[in-house]
Amino acid sequence: MKTLKITAAALIASAAFTSAAVARDQIKIVGSSTVFPYTQAVSEEFANKFGGASPVVESTGTGGGFKVFCGGIGPDYADITGASRAIKDSEKELCAENGVDNITEALIGYDGLSIAVSRGNDTDWDLTEEQIFKALAAELPDGKGGFVANPNKKWSDIDPSLPNADIVAFGPPPTSGTRDAFVELAMHDGCNAFAGMKDLKKADKGLWNEKCSRMRQDGPFIEAGENDNLIVQRLEADPNAIGIFGYSFLYENNDKLKGVKINGVAPDFATIADASYPVSRPLYFYVKNAHRDVIPGMNDFITEYMSEEALGPDGYLAERGLTPLDDEARAKVQSDVLNASKLSM
Repeated sequence: MKTLKITAAALIASAAFTSAAVARDQIKIVGSSTVFPYTQAVSEEFANKFGGASPVVESTGTGGGFKVFCGGIGPDYADITGASRAIKDSEKELCAENGVDNITEALIGYDGLSIAVSRGNDTDWDLTEEQIFKALAAELPDGKGGFVANPNKKWSDIDPSLPNADIVAFGPPPTSGTRDAFVELAMHDGCNAFAGMKDLKKADKGLWNEKCSRMRQDGPFIEAGENDNLIVQRLEADPNAIGIFGYSFLYENNDKLKGVKINGVAPDFATIADASYPVSRPLYFYVKNAHRDVIPGMNDFITEYMSEEALGPDGYLAERGLTPLDDEARAKVQSDVLNASKLSM
């Protein structure tokens, strides 16, 4: 009965959408702040080539993007969302409940989660994931089976070889896929470097996840919102601060910022592509297939995004910091997206 209700609702929404299509002549795109500059670049190229209205691209964060995207079918809902992680099962369920049961997933390339400092900072930064955790976690293991509030105020409190400067880190909010990825790729590995934490994960995964994932809220870690350009500005204003964002922003601001090595490896195209850089991740966008033939220009936009001129190793997205897929993987993604391959819900 629930399935029948959802199907009926989807059909009604689809019919209403088709009749109301003239209410919107611009493509609506939401999602990840990391994917945003790539989608914006495609939008500009699309407008130049086809002469239509430029898509409206909003940086809402990955989680916020899925919430909007999965809200329903029709001109009030986004056509595409960018994501710096794969869609979660809970988000698939939200989509399905609202009749958004035919979507296509596109893996567009890879990005590194860069930690960066101003070029005005003279330190040759090289942090381990354990040091990152000691700097930014809300609580640390006390060595006796318990946890204590993070006492570290300066980098030198963590290791005397690190700068005698206050820990100040600007990073993404909880709604951001960048935050999710940073926690999973950097914080969890750093947490497991402590004695007993791997055993705790086996014994009580919920408690382990809570202690290894929670960022400190006593000052050193500052949520800077979804606007990564704001983090760049703050790093310029405070040479001792570090920032956390996608590699594309470090790449685009290379004249102002320099990357922090993690486990001795600097972020660049090669280290992100071969995964030797410890905090690299895939980037995606998701297409609402019910909108493809209704929203003016949407199919042309998707074709532009999937073109070699955009996604190829010499494409304009690589020039902006995207680490491209290899030839075989890229060809599969292009085929799946152009043929509206349906993601299993």
